[in-house]
Amino acid sequence: MDAATRHMVEDAYQEATQEALGRGLSRLTSHKEGVVAAAMLLSAITGQEDEDARAAIVSLNLRPAIEDEA
Repeated sequence: MDAATRHMVEDAYQEATQEALGRGLSRLTSHKEGVVAAAMLLSAITGQEDEDARAAIVSLNLRPAIEDEA
């Protein structure tokens, strides 16, 4: 995966997780939603099969960003 694609899928992951956390979902459920969102984007960009795209996202070991409590 090139750097531009990685940046896009990381952004999609973080956006999805933050939205899910904002809805009051757990970090685990938010992570799962982020993986799905990022995998869907990767699949659309690269044409990879869904399961291959999901495995590629999981291999990035992404985690929801922790918002600063200001």
